[in-house]
Amino acid sequence: MATTEAKLRKEIQNPVSHSGSKVTIVGAGQVGMVVAFSIITQNIASELTLLGVTEDKLKGEMMDLQHGLAFLNNIKITAGTDYALSAGSKLCILTAGARQREGESRLDLVQRNADIFKGVIPKLVQHSPDTILLVVSNPVDLLTYVAWKLSGLPKERVIGSGTNVDSSRFRFLLSERFNVAPVSIHGWIIGEHGDSSVPVWSGVNVAGVRLRDLYPAAGTPADVEGWNDIHRQVVQSAYEIIRLKGYTSWAIGLSVSMLAVAILKNTRNVFAVSTFVQGTHGIEHPVFLSVPCVLGENGIINIIRQTLTEDELDQLQKSAATLNKIQSNLIF
Repeated sequence: MATTEAKLRKEIQNPVSHSGSKVTIVGAGQVGMVVAFSIITQNIASELTLLGVTEDKLKGEMMDLQHGLAFLNNIKITAGTDYALSAGSKLCILTAGARQREGESRLDLVQRNADIFKGVIPKLVQHSPDTILLVVSNPVDLLTYVAWKLSGLPKERVIGSGTNVDSSRFRFLLSERFNVAPVSIHGWIIGEHGDSSVPVWSGVNVAGVRLRDLYPAAGTPADVEGWNDIHRQVVQSAYEIIRLKGYTSWAIGLSVSMLAVAILKNTRNVFAVSTFVQGTHGIEHPVFLSVPCVLGENGIINIIRQTLTEDELDQLQKSAATLNKIQSNLIF
């Protein structure tokens, strides 16, 4: 006797097992779940897999998301500890790792999280050899280098979330000064996602009007209007948020979801993301740092050659040297 399901449907052909826009998120913590929620609500992917180490936590998060699908466009959601679930992923987002503690710099985290990556990256690439890796775990620049080395993937397909969120904080704080929307402020933070990040004051503009044309001392030691305080606030933002609520999640989650849009939908938007920068801006070391990059379905397409001042170049090169010194002592 035919089942109720068989009475409802007439089979024409078997459905496709995997779509071309599958995303896997490794890590179901605060950041991972904000990324997942953003991807689902923005209709970015047609399939989403959550991977982690705690089966009950993963199942609970999966069920909670699935129960909201009647209010959204449909997406297949799976979760578990078996990396075979990630097979066929176009994009793998890594948010897993030890959480940054209050007062702890991102660089202090590096070896602990590099050890975690040793058990994660090879499994992802085994099941999705054509994937793009998007590293969010901190310290993101060093861990993007680790992911590149462990994966064997081309460098343009291993990307760090980098200073995209720093640039967003920068634009927000500038927007408060100018009293316009953050999307109408154009400004970049490049270099390390951390204490040695570099504000590109020479490029800050509103509607094409450069801040330094209005006030040449902006961001320099001669600045008496307090613009340098904005960069200090950007650097301290994560530490302050961690002090106040224990972790950062919303801004970085939204940042990563926009990077996912650019990759899965081939939008060719420009973002400040961590990429291999040896040979760029006179950097001699084989490190990953953030510079404005064009993103598309095959990863990093172009690096934008910003016109930087001597001071900005010097800061960027010092940031590269600092990371290289730490990187050379990593064991993975």
